[in-house]
Amino acid sequence: MDLAYIPSPSTGVINLGPIPLRGYAFCIIIGVFVAVWFGNKRWIARGGRAGTVADIAVWAVPFGLVGGRLYHVITDYQLYFSDGENWVDAFKIWQGGLGIWGAIALGAVGAWIGCRRRGIPLPAWADALAPGIALAQACGRWGNWFNQELYGRPTDVPWALKISEGPNRVAGTYHPTFLYESLWCIGVALLVIWADRRFKLGHGRAFALYVASYCAGRAWIEYMRVDEAHHILGLRLNVWTALIVFVLAVLYMVISAKVRPGREEIVEPGAAEDEADAEDAKDGAAAADTTADATADADAVGGVERAEDSAAEVPEKKGTVAAETAKSGTAETAKNG
Repeated sequence: MDLAYIPSPSTGVINLGPIPLRGYAFCIIIGVFVAVWFGNKRWIARGGRAGTVADIAVWAVPFGLVGGRLYHVITDYQLYFSDGENWVDAFKIWQGGLGIWGAIALGAVGAWIGCRRRGIPLPAWADALAPGIALAQACGRWGNWFNQELYGRPTDVPWALKISEGPNRVAGTYHPTFLYESLWCIGVALLVIWADRRFKLGHGRAFALYVASYCAGRAWIEYMRVDEAHHILGLRLNVWTALIVFVLAVLYMVISAKVRPGREEIVEPGAAEDEADAEDAKDGAAAADTTADATADADAVGGVERAEDSAAEVPEKKGTVAAETAKSGTAETAKNG
């Protein structure tokens, strides 16, 4: 008897009237939002303009989605092009199936186009976005939970994932590899943030660290999965991909550190001038406020002085009138007497 386990959703779709809300797509959208939001904060901290990350993401995200789907369809072609399968299902991305390797590769092409249009170095932009991408993957993996897919070997651990009977799956409790990878991605994001602050990574090395550390985790997580996959020399295809990409990422970090040490001082042309103009405008507004306050104070002091002068003139005039009256009265009395 299972005393504890992680339940799976009874359905991955919630129908809001005629509009279906799919859990898989919702997780992907949340991931994209997190990546752009956090990447924007890091980009501004590096000296870039606000909104630049989102502008380039307009290019990177569609390319990444296409690349991720292509990698999945190519490496799992039997699910769509073998006998009895419908090739139209290859376009049903909401049913799951995005390969991170293809998403990063083709997404980088889209990012390169966006960076080139803005005159921005792609490595600097990638460094700013690296931990955000890891967090986006952490969010996106929960889409597999909604679809009850990509789980691991059978287990009875307290955190086992309960899978219901369905197409191409057998009911039981399995290792929640989606959860393992989600937690690993969060750890990768924290590692990149720490290393970037500690060592001032630049010229794409923060992004390379993200790639290498993700691949290290993906290799052992992939090894636990039981879904159908192609094997080469006894290892799943994605394990080989993770190992190869890990080596390339480490080589890039080593070579880049020797060829281009340090970090970029300017990541977005014109951003420093915009900041200086904003500071000048702020200083000008402050000076104008100070001048206005000084003028108001001077006017107030002048008003008080004029009021005091007026108050002094009134008794003087009253005294003069009283003296004249007294003088007239004395003269009149002397005449009558």
